[in-house]
Formats: sequence, C-alpha cells, structure tokens
Amino acid sequence: MKKLMIPFVFLLLLVVSACGNSNTNEGNEGTEGNNSNTETITYQAETGAIEVPADPQRVVVLNSFVAGNVMALGANIVGVDTWAKDNPRYQEYIENAEVVSDQDLEKIIELDPDLIITASNTNNLDKLGEIAPTVAYTYGNVDYLTQHIEVGKLLNKEEEAKNWVDDFKTRAEQAGEEIRAKIGEDATVSVIENFDKELYVFGDNWGRGTEILYQEMKLQMPEKVKETALKDGYFALSFEVLSDFAGDYMIFSKNSEGDTSFQETNTYKNIPAVKNGQVFEADAKEFYFNDPISLDFQLQFFKDSFLGN
Repeated sequence: MKKLMIPFVFLLLLVVSACGNSNTNEGNEGTEGNNSNTETITYQAETGAIEVPADPQRVVVLNSFVAGNVMALGANIVGVDTWAKDNPRYQEYIENAEVVSDQDLEKIIELDPDLIITASNTNNLDKLGEIAPTVAYTYGNVDYLTQHIEVGKLLNKEEEAKNWVDDFKTRAEQAGEEIRAKIGEDATVSVIENFDKELYVFGDNWGRGTEILYQEMKLQMPEKVKETALKDGYFALSFEVLSDFAGDYMIFSKNSEGDTSFQETNTYKNIPAVKNGQVFEADAKEFYFNDPISLDFQLQFFKDSFLGN
C-alpha cells in the first residue's frame, strides 16, 4: 500500500520540505518598514532572537499550520495562504484578508505587514525578512499545544495562550472520561480521510482531532493503526482493507469532492462500526488542523457524536 500525498502532507511538503532550496535565514532580522516606530519585543525564534512588534497590527501568515493560532489570539491578519482561506472555521477571522503565497512578494509589500509568519523552509525567507520581521516555524518541532504558546509569545500574548491550553486540556480530559465511561475503556477509535481516490488512516499527531482522541481523551487506537500510522502520522490504504483498520468507532474526515463511492460497497457496509451506526462524519476542510479554533470545534464534535451533547 503506497503512501501518497494528502492535503496535510502536501502542505507539509510545500512549507516544511526544503525541496532543494538553499534559503538562508539572514532575512529574519529584516526591517520593520513603515512600522519602525512601534514598540518591539525580542522573540526567541528557531533561528535565534528577533525583534518583533509588541502589538502587531498587520500580520501576514504564510503557514497554514499556525494560522488558526494567530486568529485565536486576536491578531489582525491581512494576508493568508489559500489553505487557511478555504477553511470554513476561519472565515469570520479572515474575511478581509488577501490570499498570498511566498511568491507574491509585491502583493505582500502592498499589504504593508509589520509581521510575517511562515514556515522554516519556505521560499524567499530572506526577501520576506526585508519586508517585515519574519518568524518561521517547523511543523512538529514542538507539540501542538506548545506551538500555541510559542505563537502567544510571538504576539506578546503568552499568558492568554497558556490559559487557553490549560482550559482546553481540562475540558478535553473531562470529555474523555465521559466518553470512555459510555463506550468502554477498551473500545477503539480510528480516524480516516478520503482524498481524490485514496483513503488514509491517521496516528495521534496529524490533525483531524487525533491529538484530542488519543493524547487528551486517552481513547484506544486499533492495533493495525498503531503498527502503520504512528511513526509517520498517516498511512495510505485501499478501500478493500479498511475493515482491518476500522475501530469500533470511526471518525470520517470527508472530502466531498473526493471519491466516496466506497461507502456504497458491501465491504464498507459490513464493517461493524458502519453497521452499528458508529461512524461520525466531519467536513475535512474544517478538520485538518490542530490550532485552538480547530481544536474547540473538534472537541465539541466529539462530545456531540459520542455523547449526544
């Protein structure tokens, strides 16, 4: 079963993989442009200390993995990449934001940002750093909750970020106790997603609510998923063998544009979770990421699905 690209993996390759680029980080200490008179703080980025605005007013986010973190902390985003723009959960936060990429340097200049947030090996890091202070993050360099605290430090809102993390962990753990009490301590849960004509199953740290289910709620993962998806975070499989990976309950992160014809097959209909009405479908576009906006939505989805809240 060949591993193939999926939206999350594709994003990771776009913004994290060097892809042969020889970008340097010298631009991360770029000028502050028209915002040079604002008060600054020193942020300890992955590449070292950098001066950033203490209260950024115009933020460009080219890293989908942290876009929701920035939104949750109330920063004004004026530019965002297409993956974040397409997320229905984000719309109220970026209604007026322009869609930009790391190739749209002139467009980014026109947006007059005072802070740019991107990924560690994205294109044009040095040139972006000349437009505004630029901070890059590597996906997976820290765990998903620590990542939110890091963005909080960057935006001078560390305490707010820590408070959210503490509250979220309490809420997720409590929900986990209630769910385990209802479905049983040994009940298994798997998370699947379709993309194009492929199907994927996920480990415990690749978005789609997996961090909540397995890390915070302590729900059980099917053995076959442990064997194949934990190391890389995901595993591609054929529709015909889905039953081998299916838990007692299945979360289906569904791409409506992809091939869902497998749901009409007898093979799928005979999976116990399907027969027992224990498959919970979510819109994949709302389910990709693991920022506070996504996590709060996913947590409520799980409470509604498992407990009928």
